Amino acid sequence: MKKIAIFASGNGSNAENIIRYFQSRNLNAEVVLVVSNRTDARVLQRAASFGVHSRVITREMLRDQKAVMSLMRQYEIDFIVLAGFLLMVPSFLVAHYNHRMLNIHPSLLPKFGGKGMYGDNVHKAVVAAGETETGITIHFVSEQYDEGDILFQASTPVETADTPEDVARKIHELEQLHFPRVIADALLSC
Repeated sequence: MKKIAIFASGNGSNAENIIRYFQSRNLNAEVVLVVSNRTDARVLQRAASFGVHSRVITREMLRDQKAVMSLMRQYEIDFIVLAGFLLMVPSFLVAHYNHRMLNIHPSLLPKFGGKGMYGDNVHKAVVAAGETETGITIHFVSEQYDEGDILFQASTPVETADTPEDVARKIHELEQLHFPRVIADALLSC
C-alpha cells in the first residue's frame, strides 16, 4: 500500500477530493497524512472528518530536515501531493521525493507561474491580461516555483465578461475532475 501525504495551507477542497477518491477505490494507495503550515486551515478539519492524521508545521520547522524527514518516516510516506501549499518546499524534501511529489497550479504553465502566483492572484492576472483560455497544470515539484516536469494540463475558455471569481470556479471544476486521477496515474509509475 503506497502512502500519500498532502501538504495544504487553506480550505482543503482539493485535499478532501483526493482523500475521498482514494478511500472509495481499491488503488493500493491511501492518504495517511495532511500537513499544513496554518493552525486555522480548514484542511485540518476536513482531514479529521475522514480519519486522516494531520500535523501543523511552521516555516521554521519545514526547514528542519531531521524533523521533516522523521515525520515522513513515521507515516512511511511514499508520495507527496501539494494541494494549495503556499510555502516553498525545501530542497532536501524535493530531492528525497524526486518525481514522487506533485503540485497543481491554477494556470496553463508556463503562463502565470512563479513566486506569488497562486489562487486569486493567478485568476486576477489571467483576466487582466485578456486571456481567452486558462486551465490547470499538474507537475512534479522542482526546486523552482512551478518549473517541474509537467504531467497534465486541462484548459477552459475565458469569456470577455468573466470575472476572477468566474475563472476561479472554472479552475476549481477542472481541479476536482482531474487531480485525483492524475495522482493515481503517477503513483503507478513510481
